[in-house]
Amino acid sequence: MSVHSAFEVAMPGVSPGVYDAADFQAISEIAHREVGIVLPPGKAMLVYSRLAPLVRDSGCQTFAAYVMRIREDTAERTRAICALTTNHTFFYRESHHFEHFAREIRPRLIEQLERGGRVRMWSAGCSSGEEVWSLVMTLLGPDRNAGLQLARRDIRVLASDIATHAITKAQAARYRQEDLNPVPEPLRRAWTVPDGAEATIAPEAQALLRFRHLNLLGDWPMAGTFDVIFCRNVMIYFDTPTKERLVARFAEKLPPGGHLYIGHSERVTGPALGTLANTGPTIYERRAA
Repeated sequence: MSVHSAFEVAMPGVSPGVYDAADFQAISEIAHREVGIVLPPGKAMLVYSRLAPLVRDSGCQTFAAYVMRIREDTAERTRAICALTTNHTFFYRESHHFEHFAREIRPRLIEQLERGGRVRMWSAGCSSGEEVWSLVMTLLGPDRNAGLQLARRDIRVLASDIATHAITKAQAARYRQEDLNPVPEPLRRAWTVPDGAEATIAPEAQALLRFRHLNLLGDWPMAGTFDVIFCRNVMIYFDTPTKERLVARFAEKLPPGGHLYIGHSERVTGPALGTLANTGPTIYERRAA
């Protein structure tokens, strides 16, 4: 069976005149070049379902015509990439990371602030915000009064993502109350404002964040380093060379003693192994120079 015939079998009901193997291959190449996403043949239906609404909205009659559009139109290419990006996340995901942060890292950061220093953290691939708000609430802690004193110090948290719709959701800082259930109750009580079936992250916590649209494979405009970087369940979509380059760049953005948290199915490999020491399940610390 030819590649095209196999593709047609895998895509029942989809006319090859509208979407075929060549279209999928072209989209896969664009996604990999732009943001490092690897789309194996098994993702052909996913690509169709995610992009078909954009193809219709663009006025294109076929995926081939839409491929030509996104090659030429930067804004439309960004919309297509965002549609292909998975934004599934939830509060306090991989809770052992937040527990480690609260137990091991937070006391050091508080001491750093009390000495007149500053704290910088980065949620790289923040999606719709559940991760970064979990991190900020954990930093501020369960004692609201103590957290308010802490929030007046030099703390800045960067939250970045390539998907503009995800950043919009994260910036709104408003979620269903049931979605916040995984967060420890003392943190919810201190740093969320209930409003019916929903709740908003407290304004004092919101004030610590800066949101940025950022392609992790592109240039990073941030000049300084970060005490903590969370990049979890982002690299699972990348091939090994892309992962290794990205982790090496993260390592360069950490001072000695800084920490990188990655997803449960991700591992540090390649050149960064000489710089980062594994100190817990998918937790890495920048070694002293």
